[in-house]
Amino acid sequence: MSDSRHPRIGSMRLAEFQEHLARVAPELPCDDRILRADESPLARPLRLEARPGSGAILIGNRWAIHPMEGWDGTAEGKPSDLTRRRWRRFGESGAKLIWGGEAVAVRPDARANPNQLVMSANTLASIAALREELVAAHRDAFGGTGGLVVGLQLTHSGRFARPNRKDLPEPGVAYRHPILDRRVGVTSDAAVLGDAEIEGVIGDFVAAAVRAREAGFEFVDIKCCHGYLLHEILGARSRPGPFGGSFENRTRALREIIGGVRRDAPGLEVAVRASFFDLVPFRPDASRSEGASLGPGIPEDVGGSLPYVHGFGMREDDPSIPDLSEGRRLLSLLRELGVRLVNVSAGSPYYTPHIQRPALYPPSDGYAPPEDPLAGVARQAAAARELQREAPDVIIVGSALSYLQEYLPHVAQGLVRDGWMQIVGIGRMVLSYWDLPRHALERGELDRKRICRTFSDCTTAPRNGLPSGCYPLDPEYGKSPDAERLREAKRRGRP
Repeated sequence: MSDSRHPRIGSMRLAEFQEHLARVAPELPCDDRILRADESPLARPLRLEARPGSGAILIGNRWAIHPMEGWDGTAEGKPSDLTRRRWRRFGESGAKLIWGGEAVAVRPDARANPNQLVMSANTLASIAALREELVAAHRDAFGGTGGLVVGLQLTHSGRFARPNRKDLPEPGVAYRHPILDRRVGVTSDAAVLGDAEIEGVIGDFVAAAVRAREAGFEFVDIKCCHGYLLHEILGARSRPGPFGGSFENRTRALREIIGGVRRDAPGLEVAVRASFFDLVPFRPDASRSEGASLGPGIPEDVGGSLPYVHGFGMREDDPSIPDLSEGRRLLSLLRELGVRLVNVSAGSPYYTPHIQRPALYPPSDGYAPPEDPLAGVARQAAAARELQREAPDVIIVGSALSYLQEYLPHVAQGLVRDGWMQIVGIGRMVLSYWDLPRHALERGELDRKRICRTFSDCTTAPRNGLPSGCYPLDPEYGKSPDAERLREAKRRGRP
C-alpha cells in the first residue's frame, strides 16, 4: 500500500512531473523530450581504459542492466528456463553494458536462497551457455554484438545467507550487530566468520573469477553492496584482527580479491558495485501500521549505541544521516588498484530499502516510504556526481533510477550530459520493460503500459519464497500459480 502523502508520478504529464521535481529534487535535470540515438548522450560509446597491455574495451552506449537475480535457478546452482528467458531479454534490451546479469554465489553456502546461481566447476558450462544465449539474443536483435560488454557479479551473502531453505537463515557475519543480529537470528559469536574463514572466502572469489573468465565474461563485479559479506566487512569497525578496525584492515579482503583476480585471471577486468553510503536500519512505525498496511519507515533507536560504529557510510554521531567520506576513500583505493568500472549504489534492500531502491509501494518486509521517493533518487544521483567529479577517469554507473518511470530517459539524458555519471543503470524496470533502452534510442518514446510502477512484487515474492519477476505486468509470472501465492502472502502482510 502506498503512502498518500507522496503523489504518484505515473499519473503526471511531463510538465507536472518537472514542477514536482523542482519542488522535491530541483538539482536533477529533466529534458523536455526523449532524444533518439542520433542526438542522445545515452547513445554515445565510451572506452573502458583497461590495464596496460590489454587494450581498451568499447562500451557501445550509456545504458547498463543491473544484476537481476530471479531466485529461480536449480538446486545445483544452474540456470532454469526462467533464468535463461530473463538473460535473453537482457540481450534484447538495447543496453550495451550488462552489469553482472545475475548475483552469482562464489560457493554453495554463500547463497541468499537455495535457487541462487553458483559459479563452480559443476555449473561452469551452464553459466557459459547462459552468457551465450544473452549474446545471441543481442546479435539477433541488432545484427551484431559490437560494443556489447557482459560481466558477472560475484557475491557472498554473508548475514543474509539462506543456502538450504528459503525460510532458514544461516548467517555468516563479519561482526555482531546490535540491530541486524535480531533480524536474522544471530544469538552468539558462533555466526562470526573467523579470519581463516574470510581468507577462504577470498580464495573462493578468485576461483570463481577464473571460471568466469573461462566462461567468456569480460569482467567480474566484486559485490560490495546491500549488506552482503564484503559490504559488511567494509563496516567492520568493531571487529578485531586483520579484517576489522582500521580502513586499511576493512578493505583488506577486497584488495586481496582484486589482486588474486589480476594474478590468476589475466585479461579479465575487475569492476566493483558498492554501497558507498548507508543509514542505520529502519523499521515500520508500528503506531501507523494497520493490518497488511505498513507504516512509514523510522530509524531504529540507537541512543545507547553512540558513537555508532556498525556500518559503512553514515555519521557516527547520527547514523540516520549518510556520510560519503569513507566512500570517497574507497573510490580512491579502487583507482589505485586499477579499477576503472564502478557502480554506485547505497544501503540495503533488507534494512534501508527507501535509500537503496526508492519506491512508492513497499515490499512485505519493508515499510512505507518515509520521504518522497524522488528524494531517494536524488540522494544516490548526487553521490554518483560527487564521486564522478573526484574520479573523472573512472566510469561511474548510477543506480536507483527506476522510480522515475516514464521520465527515466528525460532525467538520464541530463545526468550523463551534465557529468553526474557516465552510464545509467536500470534494474527492476527491466523485469517489466526489458527493451526500454532500445525504445528510447530508436523511437524517442516509451510504451507506458509496460513501465514499472514500483509495486515491489519483485521483492515481496522472493521474501516469501517465490521467484522474482514482474507479477503485475509480465504474464509469465502474473498467470502462474505463484501469482496466487503472492496475493495470499500480501494479504497476510509481513513474511
